[in-house]
Amino acid sequence: MKSFFQFLSESTAVQQAARLGLKSDGHGGWYDNKGEFVAKTEKGRLKFYNKRQRIGQQDPAQTDKEKNLSQTSYEKEPAQEPAAQQQAPAPEQPAAQQASTQEGPPPVEKTKGTLTIAFGRFNPPTTGHEKLLDTVASSSDDGDYIIIPSRTQDKKKNPLDADTKVSIMRQMYPKHSERIVNDPANRTIFDVLKKAHMDGYAGVRIIGGGDRVQEFEKLSNDYNGKLYAFDNVEVRSAGDRDPDGDDVSGMSASKQRKAAAEGDFAAFRKGVPSSMNNKQARELYNTLRAAMQIKEGWSLWEIAPKFDWKGLRENFVKEKVFKVGELVENLNTGLVGKIIRRGTNYLICVTEDNIMFKSWIKDVMEAQKYTEVKMDSEEREPGKPNTLVGTDGFRKYVEKMVPGSEWGRQFINKYRKK
Repeated sequence: MKSFFQFLSESTAVQQAARLGLKSDGHGGWYDNKGEFVAKTEKGRLKFYNKRQRIGQQDPAQTDKEKNLSQTSYEKEPAQEPAAQQQAPAPEQPAAQQASTQEGPPPVEKTKGTLTIAFGRFNPPTTGHEKLLDTVASSSDDGDYIIIPSRTQDKKKNPLDADTKVSIMRQMYPKHSERIVNDPANRTIFDVLKKAHMDGYAGVRIIGGGDRVQEFEKLSNDYNGKLYAFDNVEVRSAGDRDPDGDDVSGMSASKQRKAAAEGDFAAFRKGVPSSMNNKQARELYNTLRAAMQIKEGWSLWEIAPKFDWKGLRENFVKEKVFKVGELVENLNTGLVGKIIRRGTNYLICVTEDNIMFKSWIKDVMEAQKYTEVKMDSEEREPGKPNTLVGTDGFRKYVEKMVPGSEWGRQFINKYRKK
């Protein structure tokens, strides 16, 4: 059996770096154990830099050891310099150039305290989520908290699109409505944390279900100082849920999707907060069923895997789902990555930014597939905006909302207080 590092030695930049013990700065740069910059990611591979390079001068030829380390197809280094020139002391690196290779996020003045955050799917929102939101509010410092519904959407596990979901949540949880954020830029938990860093927060407190605390704790702390810089990153549990319970502790979005698929409105109504009357609950039920496109032959493991673990596991073992090389999205964090390893009931994935994450198969879905045409279009399909950050389509979509831009048109935030 291959060791984990043997497995990582096969092709990509992050795999090469792991084999050589290099550390990432989160922006494509790689450092050795002495903190010296030695390589960066280019075209999916590591490009190594001569450790004896001199700013503004021709580099001396690489040693055989340096050449063997690089293992790339880049052009060979220039011919060796004269001995006298090699011995000359390297000039001090300009301040601007030092800053460009500095590890970590941009420095920001800490003008705020601790921001309390809940990042979740809420698909659909339930009475169980109401308990989570109440916990977030009570755990916050002076009411400084935000609720971030994920942008993930598909007809099986995440049938409601973000705009519909946020609208329903503001109706369901009126006392938290001002804290529910609808921002296309918040696709992952890292997007939220980086924004909090740029906004000047000294710390963050993440609240999540008991089954997700460990995942949030590892990821958020591993990248503190690399993608964002907080004095303190805290993760708290909102409590464990009883999957067999009929009260709030047992209510989940999985149960609601199952009830909607089975046509059981009575069971669905139990998961809708009392702030919504029967008519509103029925509208939500019908909206969910329409979004799920319920047809004969649907599989429970696809819409609510926790209630059909055997079915999900069987399809996974037969490699009908989640094959190596496919893109998947972690439903808890929003991270999208390529599968590089399949475990017994988990996946090891790497994002395009070289962030490695592990996910249980019940917590992932096939990532949204964008074609080249759709990536350049404002809409990935009729009526649904292109929210794939980094594409021309997303840029056009954002510019369209900015007054005075070349694509601009004025818009009204209907949730803003008059």
